[in-house]
Amino acid sequence: MNFSHKTIWITGASSGIGEALVHAFAQQGANIILSARRQSELERVKQDCMHLANIPDERFFVLPLDLADSASLPAKTAQALAWKGSVDVMLHNGGVSQRSLAKDTTLEVDRRIMEVDYFGTVALTKALLPSFLERKVGHFVVVSSLVGMFGTPMRSSYSAAKHALHGFFDALRAETHDEGLLVTMICPGFIKTQVSVNALRGDGSAQRLMDDAQANGMDAGVCARRIVKAVAAKKLEVYIGGRETLGVYLKRFVPTVFARVLRRAKVT
Repeated sequence: MNFSHKTIWITGASSGIGEALVHAFAQQGANIILSARRQSELERVKQDCMHLANIPDERFFVLPLDLADSASLPAKTAQALAWKGSVDVMLHNGGVSQRSLAKDTTLEVDRRIMEVDYFGTVALTKALLPSFLERKVGHFVVVSSLVGMFGTPMRSSYSAAKHALHGFFDALRAETHDEGLLVTMICPGFIKTQVSVNALRGDGSAQRLMDDAQANGMDAGVCARRIVKAVAAKKLEVYIGGRETLGVYLKRFVPTVFARVLRRAKVT
């Protein structure tokens, strides 16, 4: 796992898995570009990482951005490339989740989740792609979700956006393989973060509640270390979590049983 002197750009770096990834990759010697909407939180993550791991300031670049503003992302990409001259790994982690039934979710919320989770990620990818192709090296790492592999109640819009990411990046992987590019899809299950607290209800308001499953989920630091290993191993797709990861295999091999289990699952 030698990421020394590699430049890794992480979105959603202000909390949760993204924050843990900043620490994990910085400890592996990487230069880190931290992106999210809240500059103050990005600065906090940077300072924490510098203090806890004794890492110098010059290995961090705080670059605030809003994935919902696709038009701004080419300029942000130019800034990212100018910092060290190139980006080696683009780690797409930014996004927003959902906690509402499809019948109670407004179309505006559907569009907002798709705009942030899918279109923002794709726009950033397309802005950076020419640099990767020119150098014939580059690694896109996409933090999807287990619900990118199967839909669950209360996550219709979120699951749709994550499914869309799998379709886009599976195609991109095939298209750019001969150009030396890599794509790794990361599918976490229940990770102990604020994702459910920040998740959108059907009317667009934040849930502001921690799901029991999320509260009892895997530590974000453990998840981040597994992601680092997956990136180092150039894995195509990785499932991270507890028993919930079995859902991928149930859906694939015994879909009728899986559908019955899903209907009875306690989902909030």
